[in-house]
Amino acid sequence: MGSRGSYKDDSAEAQGRKAYRSTPQAPRVTRKQNGPGRAQATTTEPAVDRFRRTDPYRARREWLRYEGTAQRDLFRELRERFLVRHASPSGWVIDVGSGPGRFLPLIGGAGTRRVALDVAREMLRFIPGAWTAVEGGDPSPDRVLGDAIRAPFAPRSFAEVALLGNTLGFAEERAPRLLEVAESLVRPDGRLLVEIAPAFGERSNYLYRLPERAAARLLRAPVPAVLARVDREGFRAEPPRRSLPGSFRRFTVPELSQRWRDWGWEVEEVVAVAPALGLDPRRVAMVHPDEKAWNHLLEIEEGTGRKPERWSGAASVLLSVRRPLSPSDAYD
Repeated sequence: MGSRGSYKDDSAEAQGRKAYRSTPQAPRVTRKQNGPGRAQATTTEPAVDRFRRTDPYRARREWLRYEGTAQRDLFRELRERFLVRHASPSGWVIDVGSGPGRFLPLIGGAGTRRVALDVAREMLRFIPGAWTAVEGGDPSPDRVLGDAIRAPFAPRSFAEVALLGNTLGFAEERAPRLLEVAESLVRPDGRLLVEIAPAFGERSNYLYRLPERAAARLLRAPVPAVLARVDREGFRAEPPRRSLPGSFRRFTVPELSQRWRDWGWEVEEVVAVAPALGLDPRRVAMVHPDEKAWNHLLEIEEGTGRKPERWSGAASVLLSVRRPLSPSDAYD
């Protein structure tokens, strides 16, 4: 058992490892490893191996991926607003594949205890310094070094489980199993927050055809009027980018939504991230200095992103789903 903010080794040499548990009330750690789990531990997984070799430079670069330009601010703020809307007020929450913990401060509310789970030691080492800067000296989350496929926690332990960024996609052929593990960790009446990448993205024909300064001025207009014009002129899809076959696992909103509805889970929100102007960095930069136009852009991106017709072509979609609380759960 470690102290607050420490982590344990999940390397191949540490079979039968002990996962971090900071207090007696922390989610119970499971030690059992079944046959399939052991087989996976010896299987070569290029993406997982690459992430394990993350160095301090790459950890810092991952943190900085959501700051430094107006476009990055837009991507970050839309994700932050989504997390705030679905923050559980209490209990334990976990960021599966947390990386340097960029969004973990907003997973859960003020009354929650947070866990960062990642395969990369350097990602976890980066978290305390980053959190000191962001959170004004608040303690860092509990950190667990481990493969999420074998997440060392008991089922139904967390009020909120997050799979953000490209964690699910980069799991490649292991992605369905990773999703199952994340689902199993959600407690009754808890939430699962998932980010998927169905396609390569798209952008608004209307906003894209306007001169950059005109687009910035337009976004000071009432949001409903702009949304109507954006919908009327449609969207253009981004061309596919080169990728190796099998190197990224893509999910669609219909397959996941149907999966959860079949179980009786409630899909609370689905929103594509910045489908209108997000892929146009120069126009986003023109809007950024104008607070009114920027706030309108956030509303326009969210209003557009909630439309089902935007989900199939999006480069990123966020989903919030709640696990139901059954009568028997009161006696567990």
